Amino acid sequence: MKKVFQLRAMVFLAFALLVSTIGFAQNKAKVIASPRDSVSGKVHGATITINYGSPSVKGRKIFGGLEPYGKVWRAGANEATTFTTDKDIMVEGKKLPAGKYDLFATPGEKEWKVIFNSKHASWGIKGAPGGGHVASDDPATDVLVATVTPKTVELTERLKYVITSKGFELVWENVSVPVSIK
Repeated sequence: MKKVFQLRAMVFLAFALLVSTIGFAQNKAKVIASPRDSVSGKVHGATITINYGSPSVKGRKIFGGLEPYGKVWRAGANEATTFTTDKDIMVEGKKLPAGKYDLFATPGEKEWKVIFNSKHASWGIKGAPGGGHVASDDPATDVLVATVTPKTVELTERLKYVITSKGFELVWENVSVPVSIK
């Protein structure tokens, strides 16, 4: 009787270990698909921090495809992309007060709109009819909208933000979107 109990206990333990391993592996795969990343640096005396989800191209057409031209996008994956500055700055010649903002973008072939929004939406999206998602940018809470010109660059597989001495750049697929800060 004791051996039967031990055998059942071992089988149960092995099954529990298998189930927990599979569950952990699935959760880990979801996290790795678009891992969180951040970049921080000084631009004209202000400390700038951008926190974002970093998806991959994976052979897809991103701008003008997955992210349509003319449609607001949350400028990253998963949780909303946030932009923080510890001092008032000038973005493309417009004043942006110190603070934390959700960052959105409207891609275009020849120009992009970069949007700094004061309403913090944890995922940067809201449900849309038909099960899709749309960016949760509310124009009424837009603090600053800047129009910038994208550049063509070599393929960048994973979305990244780069802080430069002149501002910052969003870089993904074959596009770099420079935003000047003074």
